Amino acid sequence: MNVTRNIEIEGENGRPILIDTFHQKTSENLPVIIFCHGFKGFKDWGAWDLMGLAFARSLSGVEGKAGYLFIKFNYSHNGGTKEQPIDFLDLEAFGKNNYSIEVRDTKRVLNWLKQSDLPAKGDITLIGHSRAGGIATIVASDDSRVTRLVTMASVAHYDQRFPQGEELQKWKHNGVYYIKNGRTQQEMPLYFQFYEDFQSNSDQLNITQAARKLRIPHLIIHGDADPTVAVQDAHDLKEANPQSELRILRGADHVFGASHPWDKDHMPNDLRQAVQCMLNFLKK
Repeated sequence: MNVTRNIEIEGENGRPILIDTFHQKTSENLPVIIFCHGFKGFKDWGAWDLMGLAFARSLSGVEGKAGYLFIKFNYSHNGGTKEQPIDFLDLEAFGKNNYSIEVRDTKRVLNWLKQSDLPAKGDITLIGHSRAGGIATIVASDDSRVTRLVTMASVAHYDQRFPQGEELQKWKHNGVYYIKNGRTQQEMPLYFQFYEDFQSNSDQLNITQAARKLRIPHLIIHGDADPTVAVQDAHDLKEANPQSELRILRGADHVFGASHPWDKDHMPNDLRQAVQCMLNFLKK
């Protein structure tokens, strides 16, 4: 297995995007999976490595071929650094992040893949988890390089994720509000530019509108015990794109049973089931 970690490319505002790649040794070009992490997420979180290895080891569905070329990356403003990609040492970057930056960063990874010497063929699946499910949907709706889309525990409406009423006015007045990171105990800033950028680009950042534009296969996976993003969001995505496939996993939470750190050598049952659903979808 070829595993390369922390490949650095330039992201927004000169901050790095760090990329990991997984693939079997082969002389053939492989279909590609690009995984996009969610809010307060990072490429090395929990069991994402095991998920990547599972895709890389699996047969791609074509006789004689190896598995998939699996790619995961850190968004340039996710708060990590090259030296410490797991903990959030760059809180200023985190505070200056927004949806538009993540859309552009995702396209930067697609551009880098095209220019790389990786064994990739023109069959690219985007997988977006949580907040990045929306980012992946938006990118897939207008970038012809993406041939399949998978959204995992995805939000369907960015506008509904913002503070409302008095809390919104307080955010505007202070210019920043803070959210607690339960794992690191950090108070993580979000600057008001995040809301302003969304308002300025609300049409381009409309997830259900992007889903309606999709003309590629789309799999929606969600757990019915998700405490972070309601399962109704999955149904809203399905309604926006009736041609999509919807898989509701009974008892699964927002991260499909995983946690960070994940020290086991196997995926949790719910994540393994989600991966199997994705493989079935990809092999059709």
